[in-house]
Amino acid sequence: MRSRRGARVRDLAFIGFLAGLLAFGFKRPFLFVLAYVYVDIVSPQRLTYFLLNSVPISLICVGLAVGGWMVADDKRGLRLAKRQGLMLLLLGWVFYTTLNADFPAEALEKWGWVWKAMAFAIFLPFTLRTRLRIESLLLFLVLSVSSIVVVGGIKTLASGGGYGALNLMVSNNSGLYEGSIISTFAIAVIPLILWLARHGTVFPADWRVRAYSAALIFACLLIPVGTQARTGLICIGVLAVLMLRATKRRFLYLMLLGAVATAAIPFLPESYGKRMETIQGYQGDSSASTRLAVWAWTWGYVKDHPAGGGFNAYMQNRLTIDLKSTEGDATSSKTTKFTDHDAGRAYHSSYFEMLGEQGFPGFAMWILLHLSGLIRMEVMRRRWRRADGDDAWIAPLATALQHGHIIYMVGSLFVGIAFQTAILMIVACEIGFDSYLRRRARDESDSRRVARPPRAPVPITG
Repeated sequence: MRSRRGARVRDLAFIGFLAGLLAFGFKRPFLFVLAYVYVDIVSPQRLTYFLLNSVPISLICVGLAVGGWMVADDKRGLRLAKRQGLMLLLLGWVFYTTLNADFPAEALEKWGWVWKAMAFAIFLPFTLRTRLRIESLLLFLVLSVSSIVVVGGIKTLASGGGYGALNLMVSNNSGLYEGSIISTFAIAVIPLILWLARHGTVFPADWRVRAYSAALIFACLLIPVGTQARTGLICIGVLAVLMLRATKRRFLYLMLLGAVATAAIPFLPESYGKRMETIQGYQGDSSASTRLAVWAWTWGYVKDHPAGGGFNAYMQNRLTIDLKSTEGDATSSKTTKFTDHDAGRAYHSSYFEMLGEQGFPGFAMWILLHLSGLIRMEVMRRRWRRADGDDAWIAPLATALQHGHIIYMVGSLFVGIAFQTAILMIVACEIGFDSYLRRRARDESDSRRVARPPRAPVPITG
């Protein structure tokens, strides 16, 4: 009875928050966009028992977001960016492969959420017309991810977690609630947390913002420990290297990094250390060996089917997996080799997910979308790195977006998250950020041209 009452109170809290956010949206329509970001990442309808789970809140929020933009938003200088066009082409190709999928019913099920995530990502840059909107989007993105991360961090501190054992508020592993996926994104948002703490204007930097940011980063670093996802450890390593690139006092940074790592090792669960040791020898770990077998099968499949097999084409794979086990100690050990068989195993890699499902054309569009974003952020970082005053936030934001994106690209080597909502929103933010700076430069150029005094006429002589 008490747990049922507690569930109703929690449902009412979710409803109250959403109702208040949507109510303010009728005065500031951009809040409808932020409401959709929250709903799509956190999925409060999956966390409730009585009320929100029976209402199509995602559809309501996206309808209000698009409707509010169409009715009330400024559309001067509106242009479709090249990367938006590329996403549109990719969406069209995904639609084609879905129509010709090897497993039509299963493909339609995945298409049902992929096209919505991609369509919203194509629409989102049109709404990011100011610095405040760009910052607000990133703030909602970070806080939405943190609603999962904080719970996972607290449970890790309380119990130590465990592979497949850390409960992140829901019983299934869809969206960001799967261990390897949340481990990847928990590390990927750390650069954005740091940028918001230093350059944010919604919550101006003071001791409270810095304290919460530090605590949130600590919780993000705990997630790979609690989930015991090896992908998370790799992402932490990538973050450490990228931070070295961005910091000015590199020797001090390396000293502090080594000290923190050394101090943290004794506090890590024994099970975590044993699982991380399996990174060294893939043949002794059935999970890693199965991934390699799936990747080999996918490469053979796409060579025979260059256009891919549509969503969930992996369901037809049949695998032969070579394994070995070693018994004994360093002085006397015995290694036994054996063969295992499996079928219908998922790709466990965004790269092979795109190859197997969308073929070479879809993979080329997908990788071009991400690589071009990384290059544009590098161009913007270098162009604005010496800016100060009101423009001092630009280069650090380009760096934060680029670093988060790189961490995703590395993490996605081992997790099938090619169409994950959170990364599509980051891509959309990059596009909106780029478009905002281009539009601002164009407006400043037009202003200078108007303000320039007319040239005096040249007298005609002779």
